[in-house]
Amino acid sequence: MRSSQAIAAKIMTPEQLQRQLSVWRLQNKTIAFTNGVFDLVHEGHIFSLSQAAAEADVLVVALNSDDSVRRLKGPERPLNTAQARALVMAALLMVDAVIIFDEDTPLELVKQVQPQVMVKGGDYRPEQIAGAKEVIAAGGRVVINPLVEGISTTAIIAKMRQ
Repeated sequence: MRSSQAIAAKIMTPEQLQRQLSVWRLQNKTIAFTNGVFDLVHEGHIFSLSQAAAEADVLVVALNSDDSVRRLKGPERPLNTAQARALVMAALLMVDAVIIFDEDTPLELVKQVQPQVMVKGGDYRPEQIAGAKEVIAAGGRVVINPLVEGISTTAIIAKMRQ
């Protein structure tokens, strides 16, 4: 069983993440990277994160900051703060590190992390994914997990409002 301190320790600053990435690389660990808002964690998120974790030894999850979410999704989002969303992500067994980013895309973070595997859920094509080109150019790969039909945060919010 993990303590709350161990969970909170998975939420990292850029400097902490770089140190941890160095340790994992020295251990020859394969690093997977995914990103998203993860406002209301649901079955589709768990499926996608589980699939992402299966692609490598460690999984880094990047979360859009509150300001980034508002720019992307509108003024009513996020429902939960970045810190609350990060804590939920960090509590998941398949997640090894969580970092919050403020840009609209995680491109700069992908360049810093240099994952061997970039994973996204949904109906994206690799050329639509920020950072995919850089991961592929470095010899890595991009994996796109299928969506769980009928499950989305937007649909859950709409149902709650009815």
